[in-house]
Amino acid sequence: MNEKKIRTSEHPVTKEEALRSVSSRSSNVHIDKSEAISLYKTMLRIRYFELAVEKALENGEFHGTTHLYNGQEAVAVGVCSELRTGDMITSTHRGHGHSIAMGASVRKMMAEIYGKATGYSKGKGGSMHIADVAGGNLGSNGIVGGGIPIAVGAALSAQMQRKEHVTICFFGDGATNEGSFHESLNLASIWNVPVVFVCENNKYGMSSSIDVMTNITDLSKRADAYGISGITIDGNDVLQVKQTARQAIEHARFGGGPTLIEAKTYRYKGHSRSDKQVYRSEREVAAYKKRDPIELFERSLLEGNILDESNIVTMKDIVKEEINDAVTFARESEEPTECELYRDVYA
Repeated sequence: MNEKKIRTSEHPVTKEEALRSVSSRSSNVHIDKSEAISLYKTMLRIRYFELAVEKALENGEFHGTTHLYNGQEAVAVGVCSELRTGDMITSTHRGHGHSIAMGASVRKMMAEIYGKATGYSKGKGGSMHIADVAGGNLGSNGIVGGGIPIAVGAALSAQMQRKEHVTICFFGDGATNEGSFHESLNLASIWNVPVVFVCENNKYGMSSSIDVMTNITDLSKRADAYGISGITIDGNDVLQVKQTARQAIEHARFGGGPTLIEAKTYRYKGHSRSDKQVYRSEREVAAYKKRDPIELFERSLLEGNILDESNIVTMKDIVKEEINDAVTFARESEEPTECELYRDVYA
């Protein structure tokens, strides 16, 4: 067995373990009621944000396309909840969930999607180019696998400056067949940089099933070729994601090197709005929705007496209103002026 492997649970974390305490190598981390509620609320925020974006797109309220994150909320929330100030992430074309999990303003995000001057990229980037460098989000990326070498560079920068900062690199299963993935993992390994690669395996790269695009069951096995840690987990279990991310981040932060986490999940919507989804059946989608990450965690919170039904209704209403406010803000924000066309453009 590779000596650089870290020890991580191969089984889902029970709600009793996660809501009580979880051991790591350096400390006991207690997940209390307030943190559990925060995880749940952030997952709701992502879900309702995406539903609002989908509705606005259908109504023709903005131009372009979007790649929605519905169904994958547990991955972004579980991983990003373990980050510290100074840590960074790189995102993907399906990046709204990552931005929200990092604490981004849903108002500024929505304004960016609407192409307004009040957006994160002043309306110039749109859905696939939301960035908040000050908040640790180095940006979404419309190129499949494009964020992977950027993450290695960010981690190398932290290493050279002797900062205990970790970079999280999110990407999809399709990116694991890109050259940027293999080159980046190799460099990250030989340089031993503090990066955690998080592959969100939602089963489909655009319209092709991962089952016919690779000849292995678990994509995490690709870590073996580069001598780094690899583990496959249930990406719909926010507590298992959180525990695994904690161990991988700690491993990287204190010199242990990279980890490849494969979080198996599922996207409910098509690749983008033009996707007719002829490659999968409604029955398949319905089957996966029975393990909805938000509903799974909601049940755990109810069973653990963390929340009751009235708390949940109230929380959902609050988050819905927050997203409605973001839509109103985006609609009422000003358009970018012509003089902004060449501003912030570097040669």
